[in-house]
Amino acid sequence: MSTVNGGISFWYAQDGAPDPREPLPGDTTADVCIVGGGYTGLWTAYYLKKAVPFLNITVLEAKFCGYGASGRNGGWLYNGIAGRDRYAKLHGHEAAVRLQQAMNATVTEVLDVCETEKIEADQHRGGVLEVALSPAQLARLKDFHAVEIAFGETDREMYGARETSARIRVTGAVGSSWTPHGARLHPVKLVKGLAAAVEALGVTIHESTPVTEIKPKHAVTPYGTVRAPYVLRCTEGFTASLAGQRRTWLPMNSSMIATEPLTDAQWESIGWDGRETLGDMAHAYMYAQRTADGRIALGGRGVPYRFGSKTDNDGRTQPATIEALREILVRFFPQLAGVRVDHAWSGVLGVPRDWCATVTLDRSTGLGWAGGYVGSGVATANLAARTLRDLIQQDSGQSGPTDLTALPWVNHKVRKWEPEPLRWLGVQTMYAAFRGADRREATGHTATTDRVAVLANRLSGR
Repeated sequence: MSTVNGGISFWYAQDGAPDPREPLPGDTTADVCIVGGGYTGLWTAYYLKKAVPFLNITVLEAKFCGYGASGRNGGWLYNGIAGRDRYAKLHGHEAAVRLQQAMNATVTEVLDVCETEKIEADQHRGGVLEVALSPAQLARLKDFHAVEIAFGETDREMYGARETSARIRVTGAVGSSWTPHGARLHPVKLVKGLAAAVEALGVTIHESTPVTEIKPKHAVTPYGTVRAPYVLRCTEGFTASLAGQRRTWLPMNSSMIATEPLTDAQWESIGWDGRETLGDMAHAYMYAQRTADGRIALGGRGVPYRFGSKTDNDGRTQPATIEALREILVRFFPQLAGVRVDHAWSGVLGVPRDWCATVTLDRSTGLGWAGGYVGSGVATANLAARTLRDLIQQDSGQSGPTDLTALPWVNHKVRKWEPEPLRWLGVQTMYAAFRGADRREATGHTATTDRVAVLANRLSGR
């Protein structure tokens, strides 16, 4: 059998496309209009409606709920958040600790809501295991582990080669760091369940309704305009398609493969009984999970960025990218060299110029937005949604400031990306540097991070 390429994602091939919802029938009004039917938009609708049941909330989605990153990601529900170290520099260490603690709690929050709303998303809380496969990676891993503890994650554990192998037998792993603040899940089952829960609360969702322009109190579509005191942009990697937003967040491409189901003997040779999500310390890093039906779903960077902030065609990815991801799979688990890759797909995630996730509400216009998660959106979208809820309630006089509205990522401002072709050249150069650095570190015997990667990180603002 040949590999299925595209079709949005393996998760949709497995769970089926959703039944289509009606597009916007014409001009209308709402109390809150949410643009984007992914995790951020749906979680925001959920928490707002739960907090203020009489609110008239409308969600507008260009394709269908979960078409973007929410239906294509690696299923990592974990406590990572983009920009924490920068927020520590800008607002102080304690402010960044509070942000990290909020992210730790978010993992539990998502799982609790799934239980409350009876959303079965193949969730399994096995934590996150990040491995090192070279002296340089091990040095970075030790630094990373120490920094995470300094930000209050005292339940994190560091393992040597033997302890790592007892969890997952990754060939060549010389150490690992594990946190309990992570879970594996099925992205599409989560987004479908969340959309159903939102509708059950009385939120209106219109699909096949692309928003072409957002302006104060207006969300403009080809089918009509929604007028609302609050209009929230929750479009993440697709933000560049909106009028005036081409350089706001860069749509970074990430690609994945899913193997055929492994045999019991193959799983016995690998281990992975704890079903941790798995990552590494490479500069062009990978991420993987053991799926509920016994496959390995593994992702990483292929072609990192398309000229002009273009996005893919329903998840189709390049054959060279599929082969590169397969090489990572076999490098980690050589005994799987003959395993079939059943599915491959791609998607985009939002990257701000300073690599910092943000939540904002402009009280003068009623415009709000959240995103720029840089690949950590499965959990971060939930925290962002609860923060947007609190900001709107504060602005409308229904409540005062909260712990969430005081977090350092709230109302953070960032400059725009460079115009083309500088944007394309910069991203291509950065990832070429990272891949070259990874190759040199893999064959080297020094614990020092490759100098080209250090320079690329500094120049990119990563």
